[in-house]
Amino acid sequence: MSDADIKTKVGLPANAYSELKPGEKYVPILLPGKTYPEVNFWSVSWGLLMAVLFSAAAAYLGLKIGQVFEAAIPIAILAVGLSTATKRKGALGENVIIQSIGAASGAIVAGAIFTLPALYILNLEVTFVQIFLASMFGGFLGILFLIPFRKYFVSEMHGKFPFPEATATTEVLIAGEKGGGQAIVLVVSGIIGGLYDFIVASFGWWSEVFSTRVVEVGQTLADKFKLIFKMNIGAAVMGLGYIVGLKYAAIIAAGSFVAWYVIIPVFAYLGSAMTIPVGANIHMLVKNMTPEQIFSNYVRHIGIGGIAMAGLIGIIKSSGVIKTAFSLGFKELLGGKLGGEESTARTQRDISMKIITVGITFTAIIIFIFFMFGVVHNLLQAIVGLLIVLIIAFLFTTVAANAIAIVGTNPVSGMTLMTLILSSVILVAVGLTGPAGMTSALIIGGVVCTALSVAGAFITDLKIGYWIGSSPYKQETWKFLGTIVSAATVGWVILLLNNTFGFTGNELPAPQANAMAAVIKPLMSNQPAPWMLYIAGALFALILTMIKVPALAFALGMYLPLELNTPILVGGLIAYFVSTRSKDRALNRARKERGILIASGFIAGGALMGVISVILKSAGLDWRLQKWPETHGAEMLGIVMFAAIIAYMVWDSMRAKKEE
Repeated sequence: MSDADIKTKVGLPANAYSELKPGEKYVPILLPGKTYPEVNFWSVSWGLLMAVLFSAAAAYLGLKIGQVFEAAIPIAILAVGLSTATKRKGALGENVIIQSIGAASGAIVAGAIFTLPALYILNLEVTFVQIFLASMFGGFLGILFLIPFRKYFVSEMHGKFPFPEATATTEVLIAGEKGGGQAIVLVVSGIIGGLYDFIVASFGWWSEVFSTRVVEVGQTLADKFKLIFKMNIGAAVMGLGYIVGLKYAAIIAAGSFVAWYVIIPVFAYLGSAMTIPVGANIHMLVKNMTPEQIFSNYVRHIGIGGIAMAGLIGIIKSSGVIKTAFSLGFKELLGGKLGGEESTARTQRDISMKIITVGITFTAIIIFIFFMFGVVHNLLQAIVGLLIVLIIAFLFTTVAANAIAIVGTNPVSGMTLMTLILSSVILVAVGLTGPAGMTSALIIGGVVCTALSVAGAFITDLKIGYWIGSSPYKQETWKFLGTIVSAATVGWVILLLNNTFGFTGNELPAPQANAMAAVIKPLMSNQPAPWMLYIAGALFALILTMIKVPALAFALGMYLPLELNTPILVGGLIAYFVSTRSKDRALNRARKERGILIASGFIAGGALMGVISVILKSAGLDWRLQKWPETHGAEMLGIVMFAAIIAYMVWDSMRAKKEE
């Protein structure tokens, strides 16, 4: 097939997003039996450059506001733009590699900045080498632990998980290669969604979050009964909900509604008569707390416990996959050969289990040496630290992958918080306390946090490659190089920003790292953790599993803020509406697929303009209105603008024709 044939025929097959019927196979765009340009000087060099640039940008943003933007979509947009500008033919496979290498940036940054700056905040001794090695080793573990699960998540579960971010990125890559009507829909929606979110972030013409406090009765309900409704009115978040779909959006929202409309009011009712603070390391009376404070001090811990238990349940359910992966590895290690057409197909070939097993063993040895001579300087404590890293990172790998596959959000901060608590308790038990204990726990947490962040992000890359038809073993191999470069970059940036601004002032408040520092300090002084809340969440997840409700999606709803879950539900409702208005199934499918393009444009535009907004702010160009965005008038204008963009999405989706 020539480059011209690829250009005209490119486009996802009709069964790309749906479950396969018995005997049905998914055939990607880049055919398994053919070879296409993927790894070369062009793709690797651009991928590494993207890794450096986006690591620096994401680190600054994350330390500023506590959130790390996902780099996959803006990198995909830039890759498509570069290949289009240079009139590079057959660049689809190359663009996947650029995106896959470059996307290591956001994952490494999230793992590093949520934990490691806490070392500076607590005035502990820390070096560039410690930050670099913690990030790099965590990234390596995330890649190595995830690869055996690739076929399960991207192939065996085809059509069962929505993979919202992977969907948006794939649509960007394909539209850039195909051109025509689909590209126009994506570009137009990208411009609309990007400008919409850019106006909110950079100018503050209307509020980013709407709440029922805008009316007097809503303020009264929030003050007296701790009842409040909040919704992020960003186009990108709503687009994410459209791709997630109504089923999972409703489950996530249900978890959030139970948290905010059942548990928080119960806490408020019981706390109204209490005269002493209740809970681990809490110094405020419940009756004086806002609904948001009750959520962060109590209810979110229930969500964390639910996520942890959902992860363990997922491990048990995936035991067959794990057993198969390990048996395969042992066969290869003993010199056995793998047969079968699927194992030799280019699009089904992973790095061999022999290399993965050796890689995990070698990485574990190096981590032990790092802990022994660079962190704890004690044999028993180094062994304990290594076991904590290996066990927790392995157990939570599937949690991270599941979360990304379902909702596109990785609850890495919650899992890291659980890791810090568990590791602190264990390290104290083996005699490691005080400053040395805090340093050890935070570095262990940094390794685990990075491993989980990379695992979650990498499943997105592999799903993109699966849909398009890339070679997984090439994505897996070159991901290591992207990880090394990103880890070095983020280590340098953290060091530079600490020397320039520090992480305790207004310029770079590092909210996640400060939260971790606040948690770790009392734990290393033998102060209690909210174990009963974690146990309650774990039991909640068990009960949900018994009644066949996806526990992870529900627990994510309890953990994530209400304002992020409500627009996801709105997006899911829009997806249901546009795909059920006609009795013609083909027309419904065309409308839903056009909606996916529009939603992908919203996500892509929001991600790209978010990066631009960060760059402008870092250059001192801050045009945001100071007081207006916090007013009720700005919230009312925001909900009107949100209604307008919903109306646009419905209108444009309904314009789809069957022949498209």
